[in-house]
Amino acid sequence: MKDIAAAAIAVHQKHQGKLEVVSKVSIENADDLSLVYTPGVGAVSREVAADVTKARELTLNGRTVAIISDGSAVLGLGAIGPQAALPVMEGKALLIKHFSGLDSFPLVIDARDSSEIIKFVRQVAPTFSAINLEDISAPRCFEIEESLQDLGIPVFHDDQHGTAIVVAAALLNAAKVIDKPYSSLKVGIIGAGAAGLAVAKMLLGANCRASECSFVDNLPRVADLVVFDSKGALVRGRSDMNVYKQAVAGISNKEALSGAPTSVLSGFDVVVGVSGPGTITPEMIAVMADKPVVFAMANPDPEIMPDLAREAGAYVVATGRSDFPNQINNVLAFPAIFKIAHTLQLRRISMEVKIAVVEALASLVEEPTQDEIIVSPFYPDLVGVLTQKVITKLSS
Repeated sequence: MKDIAAAAIAVHQKHQGKLEVVSKVSIENADDLSLVYTPGVGAVSREVAADVTKARELTLNGRTVAIISDGSAVLGLGAIGPQAALPVMEGKALLIKHFSGLDSFPLVIDARDSSEIIKFVRQVAPTFSAINLEDISAPRCFEIEESLQDLGIPVFHDDQHGTAIVVAAALLNAAKVIDKPYSSLKVGIIGAGAAGLAVAKMLLGANCRASECSFVDNLPRVADLVVFDSKGALVRGRSDMNVYKQAVAGISNKEALSGAPTSVLSGFDVVVGVSGPGTITPEMIAVMADKPVVFAMANPDPEIMPDLAREAGAYVVATGRSDFPNQINNVLAFPAIFKIAHTLQLRRISMEVKIAVVEALASLVEEPTQDEIIVSPFYPDLVGVLTQKVITKLSS
């Protein structure tokens, strides 16, 4: 890790970051200048003023995503601030460009109050075709995303939905490997932040707003799941939960189990870690059902290392790291999500769209094995393939 850290710092220092603005139009003479700026640009502005929807075809608005963060929950580093978040947001923009061909731009902001962030996003929205909220701490991230769904362009919090999409796709294939129906699985989720609650909603096929959740008809869902925070299982009636935890507790944990994972996970088929190192133990895995599935996704140090999980009896193991099999990485989802939204000119990303991406992504592994339940980000033309599959699914 030290070698990687030093090399990464050297690359960023050499290039002073990872992004630059490059002109799409050459300016060689006065005629060129008159077309891209005055007087010609005035005609373009008049066209947009008469019909604002033309901004999509006449400006970068139609192909550019804003990546917005307050730096309050960056990777596993916590609330390190907007400037320290900028390298991550630059990286996100780079990945969107590389994998989907869309442009994007990072905007890190010095704000912590939800209303300030909501106001900022509304104010900059006319520049962009979509908004990617990133590394904003829970529970504020839920309120912010929900409040912006009327913006008229997709607002997508990748830490929630990107994670949830890839976890669900990998789990569909893991169920095949352990020869159990997806609909029969009992799942424990360690961590009740943005990723944990979003994974719970996705695996249950539910839409949630604030304190209310409802199942979406005809979507795949597991039999049951229990989410754990630092105080134990989320269960109806627990008095110390915020409204977002209450909403998930209301549609999960059918047996009203309470307590820590060590006392609850007995007989469970799957445990998903979106917490931190050490929060999944060999003792937990040892009491799970036959052929347990372990997704230990904390980065860079997972909840349990893969070799230790296998020694404890795990049959399928996935992590968020690229140096082990079955890397569950958001890059498998978010470039495709924005490409799909761009192609279909979506106003929001619905649960039906997310599930279509889940099923398309899972289908790319034709014969899942213990060491391959999800494809690599470098699967040939991944975004193009997923986009076509989702469009076909949604139009059928």
